[in-house]
This record gives sequence, C-alpha cells and structure tokens, in this order.
Amino acid sequence: MRTIIAIANQKGGVGKTTTTINLAAAFARCGRRVLLIDLDPQGNSSISFLDPREIQASAYDMMVDGERDIFSYIYKTAIEGLDIVPARISLAKLESKLVGDFDAPFRLKDRLASLGDKYDTVLIDTPPTLGLITINALVASSHVIIPIQSSFYALEGTDDLLETIEKVKARPNADLQILGVLVTLFDKRTTLAREVFEQIKGVFGERLFETVITKSVRLEEAPAYRESIFSFAPQSSGALEYGRLCEEVLSRI
Repeated sequence: MRTIIAIANQKGGVGKTTTTINLAAAFARCGRRVLLIDLDPQGNSSISFLDPREIQASAYDMMVDGERDIFSYIYKTAIEGLDIVPARISLAKLESKLVGDFDAPFRLKDRLASLGDKYDTVLIDTPPTLGLITINALVASSHVIIPIQSSFYALEGTDDLLETIEKVKARPNADLQILGVLVTLFDKRTTLAREVFEQIKGVFGERLFETVITKSVRLEEAPAYRESIFSFAPQSSGALEYGRLCEEVLSRI
C-alpha cells in the first residue's frame, strides 16, 4: 500500500521544505521509490533538485488539466529512486482557478490514483496557508507530519491546523493520521529553545518524534547546490538527524 505524507504547517519558516526534500532523499537511500510533489508556489523543493529553466509542465498544470497522463508532469532528479512534480509561481493562481468546482478538494487525490504501484512513498510539500492547496494535500494523504520551530511563537496557529485536519478526517478523508510532530531549527544552547521543546512535548506527547532537527548551516546551504544533505554534508548533524527521522517515520507507518 502506497504511503502519502503531507508536510504541513500554515506558518512559514518552520522547515517544511527542508524536511520534505531531505526526508524524500532519505527514503530513496533506503531503496524506496519516492515521488515528491511540490505544492508550494515558491517552488523551493523544486529548485533544490531541478534547474528552473528545465521546468515546463508543473503541479499547477497537473491539478488543472485532467486530460494528460500524470507521468507527463514528473521529472527525474539526480537521486536514484526520487522523482518530483515541480511547482512554479503559477501555482499561486490555483485556488482562484478551482474555486466553485465541486471536485476542487479532490483534484490531487484523483490525479494520484493513476500512479498505480509506481511509487512506494509520496511526499507533499505544502504552502504556508490552510487554503485549498493544503486541503488538497490533506485529502490525498494517508499521513501528515507537522514541523514546528522551537521558537517563542511555536504553537501559535497550531489549533487552526489541528482543527483543519479534524475537519478533513470528518468527511473527505477519514483515514488521515497525524504521523508525528517534528521539532525543527532547535538551538540546544538556548534556555528558550529547551523550554519551548517542553511546551511542545506537553501538548503533543507521544505524537512528538524523538528525533529533533537542530539548526544547521549545512542544511541551509545544500539546496543551493541542488543536493540533499546526505550528499552535500554526509557527516553533518543534519544528515544524521534526517537519517534517524527516516527510520522513525518508517517505524510508525
């Protein structure tokens, strides 16, 4: 059975894209066939693997045009076993394009149904909103991972996200599960980060991943070279942590 995981949080700057690209690479390193779908109009996941000039068909086209085969929107990356449906800025027009369509929340789910058994895992990078694009990701997914930055306002807006997930579970996708909450950008040197971590743990309990992603310059640099952390800095803390996160995610699925 294919696992579809949305990486979601309506707050920006919490490590959604960093988590998506490196978890996708980690899955591929484990021998899984992985498809990354970039649903963020900023397209940062896409340019982490592809030259923007090479991107023709994109996630926007896939969601709007139901006539073409889904495989015509999929690009191979330099990582064996990892493919991507890239995003372009045109994706920002998607909500206004689909608004009023009765099947609008189901567009992605319907498209993914035609993948067959081509991939073991699909990872979806979502935008920092709770709009129609994120709803599409949640409706299509079997699981959701919530990255939360260990900062003063870490839990701000979390209630809205959890309420949205519950609404999706109540009707369009009863099988959706919160796979885990991931603390990102953790600076163990500061008292504030440790206090915020305890707050997050108090709220989410066993849903919190044991793996914590610490602040890392290497994690920030890797996408500029179109590499995952595993090839860019294989001995770095980021590589070790995302490797552990991959193992933990697989143990929970």
